Amino acid sequence: MPEKKTLERAQKAGREGKSPSTHAGEFVREEIRHVRQGKHGARSAKQAIAIGLSKVRRAGVRLRMPEPGTASPETRERAKRDAARGRHGGGASSPQRSRAALRALRREGRGAASSRALAHQASAAARRRRARRRGR
Repeated sequence: MPEKKTLERAQKAGREGKSPSTHAGEFVREEIRHVRQGKHGARSAKQAIAIGLSKVRRAGVRLRMPEPGTASPETRERAKRDAARGRHGGGASSPQRSRAALRALRREGRGAASSRALAHQASAAARRRRARRRGR
């Protein structure tokens, strides 16, 4: 469940007419902060970002689905499920499942949220985009 402040900031961005990716930024920022605080870890910066995006979709923000070929079929299916849950307010997963996921994340390292790891992820993502899009 996202923190109250994160939801408020995201809703404010929505009221101002900003894009869904701006909403997403708030949730991803929160997730990076959680890893840095030691609430849990992540295997990579990409995983921390993915957890944040999942929270965004579950919160009901209409974020675009990953394009075919850019993400694995499993990831795309998970994104669809998260979006459906955000639209219909689906129930929470079982306490056992939630606890297992959190315990698995706690075993992961904290380096995924370091400035170096995030910079590496950002430059890798930029390389995958065309030069014209990078300039924006």
